[in-house]
This record gives sequence, structure tokens and C-alpha cells, in this order.
Amino acid sequence: MPPEALTMGEVEEPTVAGPSLLSSGRYIVFGPFRIDQQKQEVTRSGSRLKLQGKVYQTLITLLEKPGEVVTREELRMRLWPADTHVNYDANVNTTVNKLRMALGDSSDRPLYVETIPRKGYCLLVQPEVSNRPIHPQAAASDASKEEAAGASAVQGIFRFSKSDIWVVLSAIALILAGMLLGAGIMRLWISHAASLPAHSLALFLARLLAKAVL
Repeated sequence: MPPEALTMGEVEEPTVAGPSLLSSGRYIVFGPFRIDQQKQEVTRSGSRLKLQGKVYQTLITLLEKPGEVVTREELRMRLWPADTHVNYDANVNTTVNKLRMALGDSSDRPLYVETIPRKGYCLLVQPEVSNRPIHPQAAASDASKEEAAGASAVQGIFRFSKSDIWVVLSAIALILAGMLLGAGIMRLWISHAASLPAHSLALFLARLLAKAVL
């Protein structure tokens, strides 16, 4: 029985991709992308990407060795027969650049395909292989919901009602008024004390201290 003809009772869990496991399932999923190997079709969140044959084969070659270096020589042997007379270096560069453009990737800040100088290329993500049609956009949607829930929780911590704001502002106003009143009294006392003779100042302080003690 071919893999795509499995019954509902035989549906298996996704397996981690590897050099020999791409053939164990029809669908390959990484990030928002899903590959239908039977149709040689690549979709991103349900939208089909138009990949040329060699660009598709380059992607499959990288998927066979996730996290490992795929040399330029390996790509050359995979994409062009030995008797093909082309500028291999230029063609490999062009093909990989087309793949990056299709994936929305960048050589400066790679998310999927990293260039290994003087060696080749490396797939930065770990794909999954399954016989059932996994929908990567559903996983992305769940992650977005979790992020939104976390953001709402943080906003809730710092959310104040109008009444709370007025209470805080009133408290601040009372504190400022108290500080101004205290400063005014202190200034008045200093000016009054400065106008008294020495013996009167001593008498004034003694009376003030007696009142404080009583």
C-alpha cells in the first residue's frame, strides 16, 4: 500500500527529517512552508510558490541534510549531469538565490538557508515528514494567539481606571500642597527669628521646645 493510501487507523505521527526519511512521507513541513512531494508542490500558508525544477531540487537536497553542510559539489552533481557544460559556480549561486527569493530569505540574515563560505549551504530549520497533510499556518496561528494573550496579560497589569488615576493625582496634589505649606511656614519662622534680638530668640526657642515636650 503506498504511503498516501494509509487508512485513518494507520495515520502516523510526524517524524524528524533526515537523509533517508524524506521518502517515508508525502508531506514535508518547515516554518510556514509545506511540500507535497507527490505533486512537487510548495505552499506557504496555503499559497502556492512557483519554483523551477532545479530550485525545487535544491530545496529537497537541503532538506535531506538539515543542519549539515551541503557542498557546492553535491548540488552540482544533483542538478547537472557530468556531461553538462555550464558555469557551475554561477549556476549554483543563481539557483540558491532564486530559492532564497521564493522563501523570502536573505543571505545577510538567513532564516532558512545559510551560506557556509568556501564550502556550501546549510538548512537552518528542522523539517518534519508525515503522510498526513499538516497545515503549518495553523501552528503559526496558535503561536500568534499565545503571543497576543501574553501581551494582553502584560497590558492588564499596567491598566488603570479613571478613578484610580484621579486618586493618584489627588494624593500627589496633597503631598505637593503639604510641601509648599511647610516651606512657607519655615520661611516665615526664619524671617521672624531673624528680626528678634538674641535673648528674645533664645526665649522663643525655649517656649517652642516646651510646647513640643508638652
